Parts: sequence; structure tokens; C-alpha cells
Amino acid sequence: MVTSGLVLPSSDGGGQGNQGHGEGATSTVSAPRPAEIGAELDWAARDWAEVRLRARRAGRAYVWLNLVEQRLRAVVAAVLRPVYEPVHGEEWVVAAAGPAGHEWVQRAAAVREVSRRKGYLLDPADDDLLIFLTLPQLRELVVQHWPCFDPFLADRRELELALDELEVARHVVSRNRSLSETVLAQAERAAQRLLDLLEAGTRGGTAYARLPVDVVEELVGDRYADVVGVHPDRVRLQSQVALEDLFGSAHRLDAIGIGLNLLVQNYSGRRLVRLAESGCRVRLLFLNPASSAVRRRERELGLGRGELSRSVEMNIMHMRRVRSRLRDTGSFEIRVFDETPRFTAYLVDGDSAEGIAVVQSYLRKSRGMESPVLVLRSGGRDLVHGEAGGEHGLFEIYREEFEGVWTDSRPVS
Repeated sequence: MVTSGLVLPSSDGGGQGNQGHGEGATSTVSAPRPAEIGAELDWAARDWAEVRLRARRAGRAYVWLNLVEQRLRAVVAAVLRPVYEPVHGEEWVVAAAGPAGHEWVQRAAAVREVSRRKGYLLDPADDDLLIFLTLPQLRELVVQHWPCFDPFLADRRELELALDELEVARHVVSRNRSLSETVLAQAERAAQRLLDLLEAGTRGGTAYARLPVDVVEELVGDRYADVVGVHPDRVRLQSQVALEDLFGSAHRLDAIGIGLNLLVQNYSGRRLVRLAESGCRVRLLFLNPASSAVRRRERELGLGRGELSRSVEMNIMHMRRVRSRLRDTGSFEIRVFDETPRFTAYLVDGDSAEGIAVVQSYLRKSRGMESPVLVLRSGGRDLVHGEAGGEHGLFEIYREEFEGVWTDSRPVS
């Protein structure tokens, strides 16, 4: 190893027992050159790929944790502030923490004071001691004052179990350690469950339950129009999204495709009857089984002549039987079209801001079960201002396409 001479003071100089050495005695030691120190600072492509993966997982977990912490902080403030602030004023958090929380609330106060001196409080609304409490400390306030929260939060045990699961991810993310896919998925489920508990069931029966909003989707939604899910095939879609959740609470269902197998063969006639009787308006558009487009599709897929047309006819007959069991058959419309089929789409509540669509394009050699699936959510979002609106996304494109084909279609008696 190439070294350079570095002159250092002698370790045994300067004391009375070192009479034999000069006062300024020195010794020479070998030290590596700076070039050798940095010889292995570079990262290979594999190293960069690994840290990017870790950063993506940690970033996703952080978003969920941040949202949960803000929500829990708002709940604590809404419940405890009216109890303690009238008596203790600005020190209401200290009073709520009590003797058991004296230590951690004082640490939070010290952090707030440092933030004040160094100018870290950019928003005056953040100059509140409650802002400086961590998730475990907020939990302590809830546990200590559970009788105050009990009228609003139904299940204390479920709440604490969800917070326990989140604590693992919080510990890993706060120390920038490796977060596995399993722990990330567990944290996301726990965060979603906790948010549901903190909402006290106010969102039951809405599109929120049908397809929960992903907080990461909200942050990057403008990059991907209104696509909220991509699946390589319909099997993967059905393994992650239950059809009952997708269709069960719909008040409007529009579908277009060749045979509409996702609905007809996977959602029972009995459930469709219940759905229609509950007030859902259903409009189904099948490819005309007698059209030349069906024969072309049979050749593309290598099917025998008439095989696909018979399958479509059976699906139409099944839907006619469902319609015949309804008191109001006008709310359950069936039509056929003769155009070349370009996609299949199931539009749930397409006339509302909380609509969901499942869309597949027809590939030349792939059946519908094997084609990639897009899941879309209606309603554009202005992510900068947090308002609905903006340019139309893919959902609106497919909805307009459906309406155009529906206008040119023929009813099935």
C-alpha cells in the first residue's frame, strides 16, 4: 500500500516521566492517501436499483403514516380541546397529558421552542403543541381519555391493534431502514382500517367502500389521468377487487363488450335482480351474435365457426331471464350493436363523481380473460388546489364512447 508520512505528536510526551524525550518530540505514522479512501464510494446499477426500491416503499409508507397521524391529531383536538382549553388555555395539551405524559409532552414543548427560534414554523397554524406530538403520543391521549372518545370511536381494541401494526412501519421508516413488501402491505391495510375507524362508519355504502382511495393515487393522479389500477389480466383483477364490492352498491351500471362475461358469468342472476330492484339502472350492450364482426373475432381467436356467437346468445338469453323477473323491466335495458368491437367496459355510477370503470382492449390473439385491465375512477382532480375539475380523463372518454354506441344500437325484446 502506498502511504504518505504524517507527523503526529508523540503519545508519551509532555509528562514528568518523559524526561528522556525532547519537549517537542514527534513520531511518524503511515496514513492512506485520499484517493485510496474513496476507491469504493461509487455505487453500481444494482446498488442504485436497491436504494430506489427502498425509497419507493418508504415513501409510500410515509404518505399513509402522515395521513393517519394528521387524522388522529384532528380527532384528538376535536374531542379533548373543548374539555381542557376553557380551563387551561394554550396549555391544554399539557393538562390533557397529565402526570403520566409529563416527560413526552415536555420534550414536544422543547422541540416547538427550538422550531420557533430557528424559524422552522412556516405556517402559524403549526405553532401548536399538538402538532409536535408523535403517533404513539397521540395514541396515549386517546387511551388515557377513552371515555371521551367512546361515543365517537366504536372499537377501542380494533383501534389499538391497527396502531400496533402501524408502529412497525413507523419505526422502520423513521430510521430509514429496509421496509419489506409484506410489512408495507400490512401497514397500508392497517392505515386504511384505522382511517375507517376514525371516520366512524360515515362512508359506508359509497364508492369509497367499493374501491378505497389510495393516498398515493391522490398525490400522483395527475401523472396517470384517472387510472387507479392496472392488472395484467382479469384473473388478477378479480383476485384483488371483489365483484360484489364493485357492483353491489351501484345505482347505475353500463356495460359494453362482446359477451360481457365478467358480469354475466361471474355475477349471479339473483344478485342482479336484487341490484335492479334496489333502484340500479342497468344498460347492457352486447355485440350482435349474428354480425360479421363476431365471425372475424372467431377467426382471430382460432375458434370454430359459431362458437363465439352461441356464447354471446346464451349470455343475452340469461340477461333476458333476469329482466323478466323484474317488476320494472324498463330499468334493465339490453341492446346489441353491429360495429367492430374495440373494447369492453363496465361503468359503475358513471354519472357521478365517484364512478368506477373496468376497461379492457381487445387484443388479436387474446381472450377477454387474458387481456390487460385498467381500473378508472371518474372525476378529474386539481391536485394543486385540492379541487375537483380539470381536464377529462380516460373515464369520460369511455363513457362518451358507450353513449355513442348505445345511440346506434338496437334493443333486444
